[in-house]
Amino acid sequence: MTDPYLQGPITGAPDGEAPGSAGEGAPSLDVSVSDGFGPWLEAARAAVAFTTYQASKLFLVGLSREREITVFERTFGRCMGLGASRDELWLATGFQLYRFENFLSPGQIHEGFDAVYVPLQAHTTGEADIHDVHGSAIGAPVFVATRFNCLATLDRRHSFIPLWKPPFISDIVAEDRCHLNGLAMRDGKPAYVTLIAATDVAGGWRDRRRDGGMLWDLRRGGPLVEGLSMPHSPRLYDGRLWMLNSGAGEFGWVDEAAGRFVPVAFLPGFARGMTFVGRHAVIGVSKPRREGAFQGLALNERLADAGREPLCAICVVNLDTGEVEHEMRLEGYVQELYDTVAIPGVRRPMALGFQTDEIRYFVRPGPIPQRRPKQAAPMGAEA
Repeated sequence: MTDPYLQGPITGAPDGEAPGSAGEGAPSLDVSVSDGFGPWLEAARAAVAFTTYQASKLFLVGLSREREITVFERTFGRCMGLGASRDELWLATGFQLYRFENFLSPGQIHEGFDAVYVPLQAHTTGEADIHDVHGSAIGAPVFVATRFNCLATLDRRHSFIPLWKPPFISDIVAEDRCHLNGLAMRDGKPAYVTLIAATDVAGGWRDRRRDGGMLWDLRRGGPLVEGLSMPHSPRLYDGRLWMLNSGAGEFGWVDEAAGRFVPVAFLPGFARGMTFVGRHAVIGVSKPRREGAFQGLALNERLADAGREPLCAICVVNLDTGEVEHEMRLEGYVQELYDTVAIPGVRRPMALGFQTDEIRYFVRPGPIPQRRPKQAAPMGAEA
């Protein structure tokens, strides 16, 4: 890891407002990046976005024309799962799933931003505790409804439609029994999920956090890897299945033939949310809470043995060496992150919220439908 860090304060803002718009006395956030983070982001030709449910924030990280790191934030209550492409974002909040559309065309700039994500649709799912969310081959998103122990999608007449549940779960009820949390897609279809323990009792997973975790193979219909500690964020990338063994602070890949997890790097915090850019993984890590679900884990013991304090950060890990090459650290009111995505082909993104006039006046009408020309009647036919 290279130092020094470039320091930059961000002021917390009321719901839906832009950063820096809050009044005096608002909570503050200090962001520091390693000196290689900016050049890496520029070379990657991508922006990074991440969520924090603890602080109810969506952050979008990019570069200005002067090659300075920019961090744009919006407030969305308890935001977690995040899916992204250049033109679309899916964002899960406490009881809704939003679809954002980028209103800028390639090459278009608005106030220094080359992507403006506008919330066009919101589907009320109720408190489903949505974790991972991905676009899919069916056109609608597929997401993990953790509170209901299932994978699900949207429907016009219902809160959501269950698509799959683990066979040990007896019913679709509002009880987090196994803490199903992560989803990997293959060819637009669900392929693998992570869960913390195979229990059918409300909250039963909490007693198995240290070693009850599983990576489940939907095609095989059973666990591919067992004995994990609070696994998260399975992802298929570059011919390998990657994941986080979060309770042990590990990032690695899965040897599918042997059915085992192969650690690549130790991360200095509780890891959740992962995306890939080139030969790097971009991973969010959090400071474990001193109580509840984060206690009694090997991660805490490893940090104590190394004499290290946990971080809240975005870590950029080299896939070939396992080295954490770049970091963005967060200090202040943000201490826990959930999801992290890369936005390809975007240099500096922003998003609209709901409490400023931007969303009232940032309008993009669709094209006028082309009317078919009226065909002349054949000669000799009646008019």
